[in-house]
This record gives sequence, structure tokens and C-alpha cells, in this order.
Amino acid sequence: MAGSPNPFSTSPLNFTRMTFARNGVKPLLRVFLLGGVALYFALTLSCGAINFGAVQPQGLCQCVPLEPPIADFRHDEKHVPIANIPPTEATVDTILGWPQDIIVLPDAPRTGRELQVFHVAQAFLQNVSVNGEDCDVDLEISQTADKNAPRVIVETPVDSEICSARLNIQSQLAKHGFRLDPEHGGELPQALPAAILGMAFEDFDHNRGSVQVATLWELHPATVNLLP
Repeated sequence: MAGSPNPFSTSPLNFTRMTFARNGVKPLLRVFLLGGVALYFALTLSCGAINFGAVQPQGLCQCVPLEPPIADFRHDEKHVPIANIPPTEATVDTILGWPQDIIVLPDAPRTGRELQVFHVAQAFLQNVSVNGEDCDVDLEISQTADKNAPRVIVETPVDSEICSARLNIQSQLAKHGFRLDPEHGGELPQALPAAILGMAFEDFDHNRGSVQVATLWELHPATVNLLP
């Protein structure tokens, strides 16, 4: 039947957006409310007791995201191919020094630094796992091999064009006796030297990675190769 959309036929986040549009909520309040809804979904998924990895296929490229795209912060900006442009050389310390924005909208487009590709010639891979909710391979890198060194998150998404990179890092880690799949991963016994190629991405402040992660900036999407 024609008329206003049924608020119960859509997701809570969509319903919130429709309410904003109808009622003319002021832009700043809209920022906080939309961010709060997105944060609620993120925390609901990340803080639950469910072992999402246990219900996923073991193949890294067969993983099926369990959370809908609308619940994922800046989903469309994460799932892009790495731009075919000359990369800018960077280090982990460079990325740690990038200024962070106070607020990043959950649907903000890529701008500025996020349109660039960066190459880290050598970092140290400290932690790697598969996020059973969105299927990204999450990696933590540091400037030095020290386990207490500040870290940056690097993510290799489940997108088909980057599948080979996921299988490559899985194979390389296996040669070091480390198993990576939706049920296995975590802190490496010792840091491994690695090179990274990826695009800058600014996340929001939430429960992400280990306590050593020291910035909201990531390389995402990105590929990681262990060095000899």
C-alpha cells in the first residue's frame, strides 16, 4: 500500500536516518546520533560471546561476512581496489604521526590522504587473525620487533580481487609454523619482517586490536608480504 515506509520493515540504522530526514535534526546532532547507532552495532557484534570463526568456512577466500554492510563503519570506502598509482614511501612511525580527526562520519567518502597508496618497505608483523564478522584479515605492524612497540592495523578484505594476497600471507605464515584461518590466528611468537602496500583509511575509536594499537589510521585495503 502506498504511503510512508513501514519503520519496522527496515534496519534500526535506516530507520534512524529516515527519522533524521523527516524531522530535520540539526547536522551536529545527526553526527552524534548516527555515530552512536553505528557504534552500538559494532560493540554488539564485537563484544558478544559468539565465536564467529567457528561458523565460517576454513578457506580464507570463502569466508562469508555475517554483519550487513550497513552495520560496518564506512563499508563502501573499505571495499575498494588498491589504486593503480605510484605509492608514497612511508614507515610505521610515519603513519603513527598522522593527525586524527575528532569525528569521522560513518558514511564519509575517501578524501585527502585516503586517496593515496603507501608502501612500507619494512615493518614487523606482530599479530594476525581473521575477523569472523566481516571476514577481513586483520594484521598489526610495528616499526621495530619489540612486542611493546606501538602498532598500526593493516587489513586485507575478503574482496575477490585481493584473494590471492590473502592466500599468500597465509602460505607464508604457514612456513613459520603459524596457522591462519577463521578459527586460528592471534599474536605471533616473535615479530616477522614484512612489506606492506595499501591505501590509508581512518577508522573510528572502538575496541580494535591489541592494546599496542596506537592510531585510528590504517592501511586498508592492503597486501602484506613477509620478507626473507
